[in-house]
Amino acid sequence: MAELIEQGVARVARTIVANAPEGWTEAVLVSTEGLFGLNISGECMLSGATARPFHLARGDQDLRDVTAAVGTARGWERTRLEIRCRPSGEYSLAASRDVVSRLYGERPGFLAVLDHGYRLSSAGYAQKEGAAGPAGDPDLALARLRAYLKRRSDILGRSETLPPPVTGVALADAERRLGRPLPADLRALYLFADGSGEDACGLFGNLSWMPLARLVAANADLREPVWTGWENHWDAAVLDADPPSTVRRCHEHPAWLPFATADDGNYLAVDMSPAPAGRPGQVIQIGRDYDDGPLHVCDSVTSLLAHYLNLLDRGAYEVEKADIDVDCIEFVEGPREPGPDPELRSGEIPQNVPPGLQAVLIPVNAPTSPMDLTPLAAAPHLRRLELKRRPVTDLAPIRDLPVESLAVTLHSANLTPLNGHRHLRSLDLATTATTDLTPLRTAPNLHGLDLSQAAVQDLTVLADFPHLRYLALTSSQWAVLLDKDKVPPALAAARLAERDASRTEALSWAARLGLPVGAPLVISGTLAPDGQIDRAARHRAEGLHP
Repeated sequence: MAELIEQGVARVARTIVANAPEGWTEAVLVSTEGLFGLNISGECMLSGATARPFHLARGDQDLRDVTAAVGTARGWERTRLEIRCRPSGEYSLAASRDVVSRLYGERPGFLAVLDHGYRLSSAGYAQKEGAAGPAGDPDLALARLRAYLKRRSDILGRSETLPPPVTGVALADAERRLGRPLPADLRALYLFADGSGEDACGLFGNLSWMPLARLVAANADLREPVWTGWENHWDAAVLDADPPSTVRRCHEHPAWLPFATADDGNYLAVDMSPAPAGRPGQVIQIGRDYDDGPLHVCDSVTSLLAHYLNLLDRGAYEVEKADIDVDCIEFVEGPREPGPDPELRSGEIPQNVPPGLQAVLIPVNAPTSPMDLTPLAAAPHLRRLELKRRPVTDLAPIRDLPVESLAVTLHSANLTPLNGHRHLRSLDLATTATTDLTPLRTAPNLHGLDLSQAAVQDLTVLADFPHLRYLALTSSQWAVLLDKDKVPPALAAARLAERDASRTEALSWAARLGLPVGAPLVISGTLAPDGQIDRAARHRAEGLHP
């Protein structure tokens, strides 16, 4: 195994040398195992101490082979490789168990995942399901579809041929795989036709009605939460739909059944598990362009078809050519246009805030004077506050608001208003004076804290936070907890908030957190002029047994 690894590293080194630019002095290639395979980055130093990104034209497979071989030899689930080369042909490999990831941007440092199996769930999963019955009517929906097709035929001057209907057996099998029945009105439509096919383009508001088999497959693809890492999820907040509390505040849910799409990553879906003010079978928009949360369209497919008929009555459409021989109807407005912007991006909070306000995000160029939060009392649906650009002297105005994600700079204030706050899920805190964390112990849903810019009276109280899953601290703050064995008991991810920390320091910190860092594997050698391994230059393999 040792010889295979050495040969693989030498092949990568030869590729690096062959692809290095003129005037290079050293090239560094780093590979880590990420969510979607191997992440490879490189940097090449040029004469004059300048650096530029470096990419391999080929050789990725050699890196994958070395990564797999090292992982197998050392028993590592995730492996990090760092390969360095010089024009002289000297090269080295430093391989380590990948237990820390370097972070950049506004929150630099290193991330260590203590529990790879744990995932935060959106607040919408905990919402109670609506008790109202469905609004759809299968007979009326079918009558409206027939009328809609007749109106379209009159406008286009041709009939649109839909695919044959699904059978009752196929429908029952699809519902079994979905784990729930379709709403009665959409079910009736599938017993009339299996989607819109290729002839009736844009049947559902410029979107194609999907065949039943594709509905099942799309639901399987979309039902599981997409996890892109703790730094993207620990302080995330999904905003509410309009009207409020109709749709669960999630990005995905197994009871959302997509039935129409433009093949752009967005969908119309029926919602079979609505929020308290919603109705089963309501139509929502979800997908790639709905980062803030789903959009409520109408209470049923039956109502959606009525909307399309109304658009035709009003002449709110255009006839466009889909290809050389076929015309299509393009509606000039969607099934539901977004309402007022739920986000405020301003340096000031106006005295009269809109009641539908859900997020306040203070821009980078905001003034630095203290901010009064009193006007926010008129925003009963506020979910996210990002206020670190403006200091706050009093958190009392948000005591009774459903704020879930809070980033704030406290100026001579305290955290008492957050005592028992049942909505707060994440807090990114900066302070201008020493602050007591004790009031946060009674916030039952608080799962994430960033205290790296806060002066804290007693960090050891964090050991009394049984539900804390994410914590960001500086190295000196971590030392307090580690020295006194006061790390929160349920922690799943931790951040070392030090921009200039070395990987060696980060690995030492991770080891103190209990992660199995292990000894690194180091290999070095020199390429002969003909590109082969110079056997006279002895390889040094540390930490690996043949």
